[in-house]
Amino acid sequence: MRTQVAIVGGGPSGLLLSQLLHLQGIDTVILERKSKAYVLGRIRAGVLESGLVDQLRAAGAATRMDREGMIHHGTVISYGDAHIRINFDAHTDKTVMVYGQTEVTRDLYAAREAMGGQIIFNVEDVQINGADTDAPYVTFRTEGAAQKLMCDYVAGCDGFHGVSRSTIPDAIRTEYEKVYPFGWLGVLSETPPVHGELIYARSDIGFALCSMRNDHLSRYYIQCDLSDSVDNWSDDAFWDALRRRIPEAHADNLVTGPSIEKSIVPLRSFVSEPMRWGRLFLCGDAAHIVPPTGAKGLNTAASDVHYLSQGLIQYYDTGETKGIDQYSAKALERVWKAERFSWWMTGLLHRFPNQSPFDLKMQQAEVAFLHGNKQAQAVLAQNYVGLPY
Repeated sequence: MRTQVAIVGGGPSGLLLSQLLHLQGIDTVILERKSKAYVLGRIRAGVLESGLVDQLRAAGAATRMDREGMIHHGTVISYGDAHIRINFDAHTDKTVMVYGQTEVTRDLYAAREAMGGQIIFNVEDVQINGADTDAPYVTFRTEGAAQKLMCDYVAGCDGFHGVSRSTIPDAIRTEYEKVYPFGWLGVLSETPPVHGELIYARSDIGFALCSMRNDHLSRYYIQCDLSDSVDNWSDDAFWDALRRRIPEAHADNLVTGPSIEKSIVPLRSFVSEPMRWGRLFLCGDAAHIVPPTGAKGLNTAASDVHYLSQGLIQYYDTGETKGIDQYSAKALERVWKAERFSWWMTGLLHRFPNQSPFDLKMQQAEVAFLHGNKQAQAVLAQNYVGLPY
């Protein structure tokens, strides 16, 4: 088999990259280790920056998003019963779109399939070979048979646990990581959202997030111990804990119901440098992870796709390699800014173990400064809607 760009990973970043390249006449093959149903069963964040929204439109995969997505013009930060609305319109010329990552992935699959894009599911034993030569190739097994995919370039979009990052030699790769001492217990319920915009809530007993997928499907999170288990949380216990962490005015309006999905996710900040080695490029979670505070995971992957797709399109159109040569530096510059924002939001809003009275006062002072300072609100708004590419 031969293609121009081999894409390892059939999640949203791999699909978006494939679609953008296909529209410019660049051939791709996507290798995905799981089934399509498995990929579509993943529950992920659903706040899309304007840059990602624009890319989905350019990829011809935005019809349903534009019809069903919810445009948000602000978000709410609360501390106890005090709350601040961050008005995006007052501080930026952008909004965000609330539309589930699962739905983004579904739409991208439909777009690739409509254009005859080649996606091979359930691949095993994937290995990237010759990435530091002019003739890279990917070997894998499918339906028990060994396969070899020759290519010009490899895009590693296979997530934190994929093979792409580990293909880069240890002597070349540097990893930076911060693991947070808590997780998020998340619940999905067929209930109306408690508020028309997301609420990021800091309380004396821990963090909570009130989010949504649509007008009838809500996603809520509460901070929990890393050692906790969903088995320890009945629905009633979850709703009670959520009520005690959000402002009373919103708690009084909370509509509860049976959970249809419940899970615990750990929080970490992680970056691997560089994001290019020879003819291998890392995209998204293969290169970096952010805590979900601030909704930057999928959006940061999308900025990687923007830089990489533009570089590859330039190369195949003109033979110029400037875009792909600058890919790692450009992507990492924006990645670290997103990491900073997510780290700051996480530190501002969570209750950390062994916080001293001084630490707690500093959190309160930070929120008070945000409440009374329009410039600070503008900085938060500009980061939340998405820094320019």
